[in-house]
Parts: sequence; structure tokens; C-alpha cells
Amino acid sequence: MLYRILLRILLLIICIVSNFKVVTSQENARRKCRFMFYNVENLFDTENDPATEDDEFLPGGERRWNANRYRQKLQSIYKVITAAGQWDPPEIIGICEVENKKVIDDLLTLTPLNVQSIYDIVHEDSDDPRGIDVCLIYRKDRIKLLYYKYIYPHSLYYQKIRTRKILYTKFLVEDDTLHLFLNHWPSRRGGVLAGEGSRIALANLLRQQSDSVRNSSGECSKIIFAGDFNSLPSSDEIKVLTASGEKGSFLNLGMSHFLRGTGTYKYEGIWEMPDQIIVSKTLLPDFQRCKGIYTSEDFFEIFSPDFLLLRDRKFSGQKPFSTYSGYSYQGGFSDHLPVILDLVVQPGR
Repeated sequence: MLYRILLRILLLIICIVSNFKVVTSQENARRKCRFMFYNVENLFDTENDPATEDDEFLPGGERRWNANRYRQKLQSIYKVITAAGQWDPPEIIGICEVENKKVIDDLLTLTPLNVQSIYDIVHEDSDDPRGIDVCLIYRKDRIKLLYYKYIYPHSLYYQKIRTRKILYTKFLVEDDTLHLFLNHWPSRRGGVLAGEGSRIALANLLRQQSDSVRNSSGECSKIIFAGDFNSLPSSDEIKVLTASGEKGSFLNLGMSHFLRGTGTYKYEGIWEMPDQIIVSKTLLPDFQRCKGIYTSEDFFEIFSPDFLLLRDRKFSGQKPFSTYSGYSYQGGFSDHLPVILDLVVQPGR
């Protein structure tokens, strides 16, 4: 009798341990690589750059920018990064509206991110008149940067239009390759059509570059277009990106959010969705012949914890808790909300 009891206990223990190993094995096999994009709203240092129009963000400028406000801004961005990663910082973070490489260095050295020392920077100064740039930081302990370059339409050079370039990066994620294009397109200030020609030129360049990637890397190339497109998901320039073509088609993962009336930026009481993530369909689970990393609409989110939001006293609901409201300093985070996408790594898929 005692023998049977002991045998049952032993079998139960074996069963529990086996199940634990299976769950652990599945979790390890399905490791996620998290990508975040964030328009951080004018991350300027306090030093004058004679080559750019940064006067309003100097201590004597219109916005009364100073060292204390700058340090608080850095700490705020660190808080968002930490919260977005659930205390495990994201593998790739695309960032726009930064003045220079120095402010990213300060983010990584003057905040608790310096303890971990896990990020490397990809950055290049842009031709934007205000000097604001598109860049990224990435977890050098988890993924490998294979290549990067900044690209720009020749037509805009000829027209002497100065704006942000597109940042192309190629990463090794586990045993798969990820092609990421980061964007910050010209603003629509002055009306919906303002800058439309430039945005369409940038959209056409992205499609051309994605075709080149497929020509060199094959039909299963995993491609992401992300950033602040300063366009609605329904706009003509975004349709250039999502239209089906000979070299494959793309899916805008934020479209369902846009159709529900949610977004990342609030203008005159209306939520808009300028910050978007658009993926090649080779990254979707239904594309069975393409193994390796994958994602889906379910793995996309607008990151909107309570601390990033503020009551909208002029209109109803809430709005992003920004650093400035007009020229009035309110000490928030950004006028944009970040977007997040998880890429799942499952060997043998």
C-alpha cells in the first residue's frame, strides 16, 4: 500500500516537472523581440548650434529651455522605455525629433540606462532646418546590426527641399534577418496638402528600396516601415506603401485602431494616427513558407499608460501629456504616444 502511494507521488512529481520543462521550452522557443517607435517631442540640448534653427530651445529662447528641464525630459523618456519593456527594455527603439547624437548619448548615460549599458546608437545629422533627426538605439546584447544607411529621394535634393532622411537598418534577429525603415515625413502644417509631394516621393522611395531588398535577399525578406508619417493611414501616400505589387504587399497594423477612432496624436480634439508600423506580409503567420520571425495585428499596440495621458480640458476625454502646450511648459513626456510591435521568434516555424 505504501509502495503504491509513493509510486503515485513520484509519478505526480515527474508529471509536474515534465510539464514545467515543456512550458519553459515553449517560452524559450517563442522569445519575443520588442520594437518601439517614439516621437519624443523636441529633445533638444541647451547648447546653441549655429547651423540649425534651435534658438527657441536655448535658455534665453521663447520656450525658456534649461538644464533642469532637459534632465527631466531625459528621465521621462527613460521612464517610457522602461515601462514599454515591462522592466526589460525593448530590443529596438526608433526615435524622432532629437536634435543630435549628444542627446541620445545623454539619454543612455544620464539616466539609469547607464547601469545596463546594453544599447548602441545609430544616428546621423539630418538636413532638417531645425536639426531634428531620426535615429534608433538597439540591444547589442540580443540582436546584431548588420548594416545601415540613410536614404533620400533625388527629386527632393534637386528641389532643395530640406527634411529628414529615412533610416534603413538591417538586423540579425536570432537566425533571421529584419529590414527596418524608420521615417519622419514632412509635416501637414498649413493644411492636408502641405508637403504632400515630398511625402509621396518618400513613399515611392520606400517601395523602391523594399523591392531592392527582395531582389537581393529573396521573397521571404522581412520588412518593416515605421515612424511618424505625418499622414493618416487612409491617405494617398500611405496607400503607396500598402498597395499590392509585383514584389509583395504590406499591411498597416494600425489601421484597425485608426478606424476605431483611437490614435497616437490629438489635434483639435480628434485622435490621429501619424505614428504607424507597416509590415511586409512575409512577417504574418499566414505566410507559411517564410520561416523565422513573425508578427500579427494582435502584437501591435499604442502604448498609452495613465502616466502618458492628461485630461483634455478643452475637448473631451484625454490627450498625450506633452512637454509643452503651445509655448507653455507643463513638464510632460511627448505630444505623441509610442507604438509597440512584438516580433516572435519560434524556431522550426
